[in-house]
Amino acid sequence: MCRIAGAPRTLLPLLAALLQASVEASGEIALCKTGFPEDVYSAVLPKDVHEGQPLLNVKFSNCNRKRKVQYESSEPADFKVDEDGTVYAVRSFPLTAEQAKFLIYAQDKETQEKWQVAVNLSREPTLTEAPMKEPHEIEEIVFPRQLAKHSGALQRQKRDWVIPPINLPENSRGPFPQELVRIRSDRDKNLSLRYSVTGPGADQPPTGIFIINPISGQLSVTKPLDRELIARFHLRAHAVDINGNQVENPIDIVINVIDMNDNRPEFLHQVWNGSVPEGSKPGTYVMTVTAIDADDPNALNGMLRYRILSQAPSTPSPNMFTINNETGDIITVAAGLDREKVQQYTLIIQATDMEGNPTYGLSNTATAVITVTDVNDNPPEFTAMTFYGEVPENRVDVIVANLTVTDKDQPHTPAWNAAYRISGGDPTGRFAILTDPNSNDGLVTVVKPIDFETNRMFVLTVAAENQVPLAKGIQHPPQSTATVSVTVIDVNENPYFAPNPKIIRQEEGLHAGTMLTTLTAQDPDRYMQQNIRYTKLSDPANWLKIDPVNGQITTIAVLDRESPNVKNNIYNATFLASDNGIPPMSGTGTLQIYLLDINDNAPQVLPQEAETCETPEPNSINITALDYDIDPNAGPFAFDLPLSPVTIKRNWTINRLNGDFAQLNLKIKFLEAGIYEVPIIITDSGNPPKSNISILRVKVCQCDSNGDCTDVDRIVGAGLGTGAIIAILLCIIILLILVLMFVVWMKRRDKERQAKQLLIDPEDDVRDNILKYDEEGGGEEDQDYDLSQLQQPDTVEPDAIKPVGIRRLDERPIHAEPQYPVRSAAPHPGDIGDFINEGLKAADNDPTAPPYDSLLVFDYEGSGSTAGSLSSLNSSSSGGDQDYDYLNDWGPRFKKLADMYGGGDD
Repeated sequence: MCRIAGAPRTLLPLLAALLQASVEASGEIALCKTGFPEDVYSAVLPKDVHEGQPLLNVKFSNCNRKRKVQYESSEPADFKVDEDGTVYAVRSFPLTAEQAKFLIYAQDKETQEKWQVAVNLSREPTLTEAPMKEPHEIEEIVFPRQLAKHSGALQRQKRDWVIPPINLPENSRGPFPQELVRIRSDRDKNLSLRYSVTGPGADQPPTGIFIINPISGQLSVTKPLDRELIARFHLRAHAVDINGNQVENPIDIVINVIDMNDNRPEFLHQVWNGSVPEGSKPGTYVMTVTAIDADDPNALNGMLRYRILSQAPSTPSPNMFTINNETGDIITVAAGLDREKVQQYTLIIQATDMEGNPTYGLSNTATAVITVTDVNDNPPEFTAMTFYGEVPENRVDVIVANLTVTDKDQPHTPAWNAAYRISGGDPTGRFAILTDPNSNDGLVTVVKPIDFETNRMFVLTVAAENQVPLAKGIQHPPQSTATVSVTVIDVNENPYFAPNPKIIRQEEGLHAGTMLTTLTAQDPDRYMQQNIRYTKLSDPANWLKIDPVNGQITTIAVLDRESPNVKNNIYNATFLASDNGIPPMSGTGTLQIYLLDINDNAPQVLPQEAETCETPEPNSINITALDYDIDPNAGPFAFDLPLSPVTIKRNWTINRLNGDFAQLNLKIKFLEAGIYEVPIIITDSGNPPKSNISILRVKVCQCDSNGDCTDVDRIVGAGLGTGAIIAILLCIIILLILVLMFVVWMKRRDKERQAKQLLIDPEDDVRDNILKYDEEGGGEEDQDYDLSQLQQPDTVEPDAIKPVGIRRLDERPIHAEPQYPVRSAAPHPGDIGDFINEGLKAADNDPTAPPYDSLLVFDYEGSGSTAGSLSSLNSSSSGGDQDYDYLNDWGPRFKKLADMYGGGDD
């Protein structure tokens, strides 16, 4: 069986505190019923009661929160009840050992309904008054008996045996070790037993807190306990014999550490920050402060209450805020929060345990800083009724005036930032107001140029208001108004031409010295006496001059519509007008002369060069006319051929296709290849008409079946590419090398023939030439020839590189000709005959040689030819002595000469 002796005397105060906590906890009811939830409130108090000492709290269930209840005491001389149900002593007096009993009444102020509850106060017993026990009277815990056999049957053991927990207050002062209980087994009468305990606090960390005497089973504690570290210990007690055999089942021992008020409340933050808008109504939530207590939160030691100790500043009321004593919520209780007067409040908050008991409770403080936030309760106000400014005319984006305002709201917030607008005096929108973000000033600027001659002054009405509307309930007007007087300053402006540009119409061909028009510039400065002078700024063809005083424009050259400076029949000239103001100003004006065409240009043939075949078919030449004039002084055109020379109309015919085109054709069946200049008369349609004889250079060439020229000249004239030119140059270089080798070979042969003499006397040298006059049947006549063609062959330009269109008319067209032997440049009269003979053979055997005479250059013969004129052979007086039989060897062309001069007397 288990036997528990009386509790130690040190547990009596703790039991009284637990009794009070149980009384407070029993005051709550599940259902709301108006009245006191308890019939009796009890409290344990110390021996002496002091004036103003809180004794206990009574709770009244007010289901209808609108009900106002007033508390009264049946012993008003000793006890009173506060509005929150706190019962406190009116005077100081010693509390007798007998219970003090009195009644508390709660009465509704409106309905006069009344409730009552009884209060029992008992005095806390002292250690000397507690029943004393002898040291040997320690509480014993006996192991329950095990199952044993009796009369052949098992006896049931009591399994529901519960050992009551041992309550041990924390922070005990000893002396240590302090005996707690004694553990004993009924078998210790017959056996020698040993006792032990196990578990945290004994043989497990923290070890050594609890010890047991193995012989007597006395369980003791070795040091003070701390509930905040370990609130409960769970041990197991064991009993074994001297051999270590278990003789009893282990029993559980629970040791509860009873809380003592040894910890002060601690705020989570030492400084709490909150905010509330200015003008807030009473009851507005501000912030919550929180403190914690390490003591038992379910006991009075850990039950905290809050209150405000102080408020700074104390305006406009010392009690602007209140705090919920249980939750720590801070709310406003008075009106009049004005940020412009008080921007911040500092509250000292106190938290006290023991439900706020100022005598027995432990306290701590923290600071609550409440910032009053701004709302737009003050509109901007102009610092003056009228502002002044000035601006030069024709200036934009300049600041005219600064508008200053005051606003009591917090700077650089929407409730402080000002927005300006012009409400009157600017119908054309020439001004605008910008807000300086730093100073909140209004900057009046000009956005459109102002003319002094039109407006000398503006009076603007401006208004200023905040970016956000005023808060509700504010009696001030939402905006402030003022006037701005702006004076316009006159400045020297640029003269201007009107109209600009000025357009006049004038016929071309106007002679120099003709007055065209007058350019007059106007000065916008009507209130300044200024003179304007004119100068020429741009005159591309230098046709005009301007009078510097009156702006009269006169021609100094003939106006020509066909000038390259005239674009689309319009000639542009620019002039400058300058005044004599300070500073001098100038303006430009443009004169546009629309030139009317006159028939001052004769038409010309287009194109100026053409090609055709030797026969009329299949080619013809299409031509038109080029006239720099325009209608009606241009087309339609008339085309005709001149009467002289007569060969023109004999060889050619021209047919008009329409007013602008004509066709030139060969009139004869065949025209020898060559370049011909055909004059064409072209007449325009002007009044009077203009005519002109234009030369059309026609190249007559051999053509293929398709009508395309096959002459080399056409290939040359068509132009060659870079690769072809390089190939031609290489061929020329190779040819020159061959010629040089041939010259060296000829020099060697000349040395062998130095003894031979010329067969023909130089005076008998005769050369025939064919001249083409663009007519058939041209006669052959003796001419005076240019002997330099024979004397300087190295200076003669090769035919292959002559430009197209400049060949001599008496030259035959270029064909692939045979290569003739080249003589040395040194004069060797002895071998001239052989050289001429070889040239004749080459010419006779050439299948491409034309059937007409041509100038053949054989070689350079040096200065002073020994050959005589052929035309003088007939009159030679000494020819009879000459043997001309060798001429038969020169070919068929010299055979007749051989017959004439070598036939003897015939």
